Amino acid sequence: MSDWSPATYLRFADERTRPARDLLAAVPLATARHILDVGCGPGNSTELLLARFPDAEVVGVDTSPAMIEAARARVPGARFQVADAATVAPDRPPDLVFANAVMQWVPDHPSVLVRLLGLLAPGGCLAVQMPDTLGEPSHRLMDETAAAMPFASKMAGAGRPPLLTLDGYYDRLSPAAGRVDLWRTTYVHPLDGPDAVVEWVSSTGLKPYLDPLDPGERSAFLADYLARIRRAYPPAADGRVLLRYPRLFIVAERQGSSP
Repeated sequence: MSDWSPATYLRFADERTRPARDLLAAVPLATARHILDVGCGPGNSTELLLARFPDAEVVGVDTSPAMIEAARARVPGARFQVADAATVAPDRPPDLVFANAVMQWVPDHPSVLVRLLGLLAPGGCLAVQMPDTLGEPSHRLMDETAAAMPFASKMAGAGRPPLLTLDGYYDRLSPAAGRVDLWRTTYVHPLDGPDAVVEWVSSTGLKPYLDPLDPGERSAFLADYLARIRRAYPPAADGRVLLRYPRLFIVAERQGSSP
């Protein structure tokens, strides 16, 4: 895939940062010395972590060089490196591993979550948020549009696999955790019309569908997808459209004394 676009991602910065704030608010740690921000993106989550734990050493990792460059410019008080959540190896056991809106992209992410929990210092915390949106029109229509295109084979496997159930994550994490807290929240974002829905997903879920296409194919796909989005998201009384966006949250504490 081509690199991720920090500028496109941050066009909805407030809406995308709100779940990170909600996740951080549920972290029970009073202090943290070493924090790993997995999938830090352009640094919006890292900024929150430093504000909550100003004395901590915070390391942000992401697979995207463009995101890491943007994060370094945004949060000079943290360290950043290009690394994969599945293989990242921190210098020392972190007190907090924070993973906001990234693990849904990681192959076999339930096993990776177990691995990240095992990296923690005793009493440390794993905090995870993942979009749980595959049942929403914004994401169902990606597959429907792809299947309707004469070049559908180019987009085979573009959709990400579904998340586990809450029970599934609990069963995977609880053997190594002193406590596992799970919940699901549906955010409702008023956006300025169907085009804004397409813009929202263009930097995230839609990207794997668009990357394999040539410019003409991309235009045809987007025109068809936008037409379907217009039918699926009728305007509210004020002319805006409401984008429902469910997200799944996990806060797991490793057994042992708190840092």
